[in-house]
Amino acid sequence: MYARRRHTYFVMMGTCIALFVLAWGVVRLWSIPVAVGMCVVAMVIPPVAAMVANRRGPEDRWWDDPSGDPTSDEWWDELDGKRHRQ
Repeated sequence: MYARRRHTYFVMMGTCIALFVLAWGVVRLWSIPVAVGMCVVAMVIPPVAAMVANRRGPEDRWWDDPSGDPTSDEWWDELDGKRHRQ
């Protein structure tokens, strides 16, 4: 899953860069308002790409990580029906 999220992130960021380059390298020669619109769209892509890249999927096992508090970890392991960690 990590590879898929990373791939999606790089595709989105590549699209962002392409929009900026095309907007001010090509499209501005015909229409400045369209070039500005393309830049506004490109401006929204990086935060969305960061959210996509950093979200956790249902298959990610982040909730099993130990918290660092042995008492709390023992308690949660008991509730989950897991063996005691040695």
